[in-house]
Amino acid sequence: MRSRLAAGDLLRLGAVGLRMRPLRTLLSAFGIAVGLASMVAVVGISASSRGDLLDRLDRLGTDRLTVAPGQSFFGDDATLPAAAGPAIRGMAAVRTAAATTTISASLRRTDRIPAEETNGLGLAAADASLASAVGATLARGQFLGAATERFPVVVLGAVTARRLGIDRPGPQVYADGVWLTVVGILAPVPLLPELDRTAFTGYPAARRLFGTEHHASTIYVRARQEAVAAARALLAPTASPEHPEEVTVSRPSDALAARAAAKGAFTGLFLGLGAVALLVGGVGIANVMVISVLERRSEVGLRRALGARRRHVAAQFFTEALLLSTLGGAAGIGLGALVTAGYAGAQGWRAIVPVWAAGGGLGAALAIGAVAGLYPALRATRLSPTEALRAT
Repeated sequence: MRSRLAAGDLLRLGAVGLRMRPLRTLLSAFGIAVGLASMVAVVGISASSRGDLLDRLDRLGTDRLTVAPGQSFFGDDATLPAAAGPAIRGMAAVRTAAATTTISASLRRTDRIPAEETNGLGLAAADASLASAVGATLARGQFLGAATERFPVVVLGAVTARRLGIDRPGPQVYADGVWLTVVGILAPVPLLPELDRTAFTGYPAARRLFGTEHHASTIYVRARQEAVAAARALLAPTASPEHPEEVTVSRPSDALAARAAAKGAFTGLFLGLGAVALLVGGVGIANVMVISVLERRSEVGLRRALGARRRHVAAQFFTEALLLSTLGGAAGIGLGALVTAGYAGAQGWRAIVPVWAAGGGLGAALAIGAVAGLYPALRATRLSPTEALRAT
């Protein structure tokens, strides 16, 4: 009569073999779990970080462009024409644009501080539309307007206010013989950190107090969302029709997008380390299964004497290896997901564990378990019933 071994019976036999040595089973599964957890955590943290950057891109928008003077053919610093700002604002693809011009004055908290101690802060003249053009918001006070741009007032960037020790409108700051009253403090501008380190006054006041000409150092442009590419292509010739090659046009969000792409640069390295740990776990399973075959020779001999075929014995030990790797794989995926969630939560990100990482990791664990269990299973089939029973 042909002997059969149903799938359910095979799983029960494999589970019995694992329950016989619970501590050894847990330690062997732990080796697989550590390797898989490291792989899932690396992929999950990297995906969560990229997701956070992409979320920020969605919130901040990709319609902002900056226009700045580049260099001339001879390598000298170029300047933008005075008509560059009005010309850009007249473009059909542009919603709004605002210019700033650097003022060569040292901004300090009081006149008692030496002019050389700038603390990395700058002063600039700005159009009243700057806040709307860059998407900036006010933390305190108000921005420049028709009622204030002619007077000696200033709006501080977030970093400027912090370094000057000012947290509200009202105090005065000093810039090369001129006292300026703070009327507003900007909230941080994520895509344009240079604005955080600058203080802004109106063009009419800058011209009267510092002799500033209306040649923009930078023009901040907000294009129509559907025409960003067209606006970017036309900004240089519009700003300087005679020398468009001396104009630099950039999109601040490109830097953030590049960072999102670069977040995966080292993922391959850490995945490789996780794969090594997973391989070590597989070697541990193979070692445990070989020892299990040697320790259970009497069981193998008795089963063979009662009619079990070689393939049944092989299937039993092979199933044990697969169950062991599955146990370790499931634990590793759960542990990796917990590490990802904990780290993402600490950073304020959305926790993202890609399905392919979990599924691929479990598949890798099963593959390693299958390879690790193949030799012990074949070894068990080579034991003859008489030799196995004699060994007891």
